[in-house]
Amino acid sequence: MDNSKKTDHHIVQDATDSLSLSDVNGSIEAPKDGSFWRKLLAFSGPGALVAVGYMDPGNWVTSVGGGAQYHYIMLSIVLISSLIAMMLQYMAGKLGIVKQEDLAQATRDRTNKPGGITLWIMTELALMATDIAEVIGGAIALHLLFGWSMIASVLTTAFDVVLLLLLMKFGFRKIEAIVMTLIITILVIFGYLVVLSNPNLVDLFGGYLPQLQAVSPHGPKGVDSPLLMSLGIIGATVMPHNLYLHSSISQTRKVDRNDKSAIKEAVRFMTWDSNIQLSLAFVINSFLLILGASLFFGQADSVGTFGDMYNALGDNSIAGAIASPVLSTLFAVALLASGQNSTITGTLTGEIIMEGFLHMRIPMWLRRVVTRGLALIPVIGFTLYYGGQEGELDKLLLNSQVFLSIALPFAMAPLIMFTSSKKIMGEFVNPKWMVILGWLSFIVLTGLNIKLIFDMVTGWIG
Repeated sequence: MDNSKKTDHHIVQDATDSLSLSDVNGSIEAPKDGSFWRKLLAFSGPGALVAVGYMDPGNWVTSVGGGAQYHYIMLSIVLISSLIAMMLQYMAGKLGIVKQEDLAQATRDRTNKPGGITLWIMTELALMATDIAEVIGGAIALHLLFGWSMIASVLTTAFDVVLLLLLMKFGFRKIEAIVMTLIITILVIFGYLVVLSNPNLVDLFGGYLPQLQAVSPHGPKGVDSPLLMSLGIIGATVMPHNLYLHSSISQTRKVDRNDKSAIKEAVRFMTWDSNIQLSLAFVINSFLLILGASLFFGQADSVGTFGDMYNALGDNSIAGAIASPVLSTLFAVALLASGQNSTITGTLTGEIIMEGFLHMRIPMWLRRVVTRGLALIPVIGFTLYYGGQEGELDKLLLNSQVFLSIALPFAMAPLIMFTSSKKIMGEFVNPKWMVILGWLSFIVLTGLNIKLIFDMVTGWIG
């Protein structure tokens, strides 16, 4: 008897020969004829799911905190991170369309077993760090909106698996629409808050010019160093799991694999979709930092947590004349929407990673239970140990974003390597300028990470 064959009654199934996210791979028809806008609409959707990771709760604490502590200086980090993100997501989406394999599959097939396992472990840890941010953000939003205890709010987030499974029954196109609606909701809320905050436009646009101060390892006493905050913003913006996600969901559109012009067109519209959605994410992240800078600069100690931000928006002595309970409620609603949005994409990525690296497929509900369970353990531990103090949870969230920055090069290196190889990509290989920018970004980010780790270890020893 051949035990290697898949059997539907087994929870764990072999996925050696399957396409990435096989249930939805090539499931959405794309028009062969029609206007540019009709084709763009057909290819729009995957970019929104990717963009969600660029505006999750982790971005909130780093961007608002960065504005409150360092005014508009960190806007340059938001801009550079977003441009790097657009380049990397283009590479990831192109890999999926051209090779019809996701980054996890490509990495596993082109590395030895120890190397593949090492990269899988690092990716799973990064996904756990992402989920920790979602748990904390969602729990704090529930706590602020309904007044539940923090531990009850944390435990409630465990049930979002039910919500996700219900959404999956509507089909992948419907999920894309729901995610895009939530993104627009967040954009409108923060656009409204920023307009009310009346920022200084000269200082604002000047903040997009790169400054060395943004990566200084030394900052004012009592606040995080610019380097720590910058790496937190980078980790919260260019998230490793998004590279795996995009390389998979870019394959959901049906493309004639025998027609090179059809593949070129798919890559072209994938790029449009990705860049449009990531531009929206850039605007939202800018809004978050602008809000922190225009309302809370000089009062960083008053907005150190989500709860502080929520209270500050309703406090005339901090937010000024625009303070209102309505603004506080809008802030909490947007936070909850952000956390739920990220939950959807995190679960899909978990499935992609397990199938690609381990050649194993397990039901989505079980994958979600395992992923959320692993994320809940440290959050529950911190909540109980510190008596539900939100400040300690926010520190955990910030550190999770810094870890994502440390984990990012482990996903960047294979992606840049594969898409820069003529042997692998053929005529779709990265142009020389993109190869240079890709590796330069990798080197700079890795160097900053090493510097941060050295400073942290030195601080512990000292």
